[in-house]
Amino acid sequence: MPAPHRVVIAAFPGVELLDVTGPAEVFSVASRVGGAGHPGYRVEIATADGGACATSSGVRLLADLRLDEVAGRVDTLLVSGAVTLTECGGAEAVVEPTVADWLRSAAPRAGRTGSVCAGAHILAAAGLLDGRPATTHWLTADQLAAAHPGIEVDPDPIFIRSGNVWTCAGVTSGMDMALAMVAEDHGQALALATARTMVMYVKRSGGQSQFSVPLSVQTPTGDPIDELRHWITEHPHEDLSAEALAERLNLSARHFSRLFTQRTGTTPGAYVEAVRLEAARRLLEETDGSLPQIAEASGLGSVKTLHRRFQRRLGTTPAEYRRRFR
Repeated sequence: MPAPHRVVIAAFPGVELLDVTGPAEVFSVASRVGGAGHPGYRVEIATADGGACATSSGVRLLADLRLDEVAGRVDTLLVSGAVTLTECGGAEAVVEPTVADWLRSAAPRAGRTGSVCAGAHILAAAGLLDGRPATTHWLTADQLAAAHPGIEVDPDPIFIRSGNVWTCAGVTSGMDMALAMVAEDHGQALALATARTMVMYVKRSGGQSQFSVPLSVQTPTGDPIDELRHWITEHPHEDLSAEALAERLNLSARHFSRLFTQRTGTTPGAYVEAVRLEAARRLLEETDGSLPQIAEASGLGSVKTLHRRFQRRLGTTPAEYRRRFR
């Protein structure tokens, strides 16, 4: 039987617990689901000093080895991350220099290298993301772009693969990335079985957004505008003009538009367009509907409009999007 696929996860004091344990659990479950006769995965946690490592939650991890003890072939090398809150209420990624220094020599020996959440900042400090597209937690994406202008930072996707270098968004997206790695190593069937065992949603493909449209715009629960937003999400094919939406709230179109923009930070027209585009994306991912059917069901109306929205907002065609994420 082939040797188990070796996964080494680099950690450090203050690391986000789920950045380490999330991907580790995915690989562990995949090994168990694969069963006897399957090579599976062997996961090791490495820290600068070895031994116990306190995480941001206070839970202590026990490292398997020190960073300088990582020898031989590493099939997957992952770097976890950490975020601290600033005095003004913002967030700042932790760049652990010891891990960054070690990565410069360790990464070339790995089959693939990846970061979880703010771990992308450590990959960047090691020079591993230069000239590549990359993502990270949306809270620290601006920091990554400012510190490393040579990186094409995209704060939207769940994860990005560039050659043998992977980066992912915040915290739980490390599990989505790990599932994609399982699919690459052993096929989609094992990845799906692993996701089902973990009660996970396996369809969060890399190019999908970190936020659904309803989650990206927050209003108080019970607010009429909030209820209307959820109705829009469930009825993208309806008449969603400002006049029709205003009528549902017994408001004038002008007052409604001003109130909606004030409460959500976006205009009704922009919100409706985003909802319809998200509906079209979901239908392309999950159904076999034709482009005319999807254009109608999503409320975009025509295939021409569908193409125009995808090209303008996503830089691709509906057909190419389906090929990539089905």
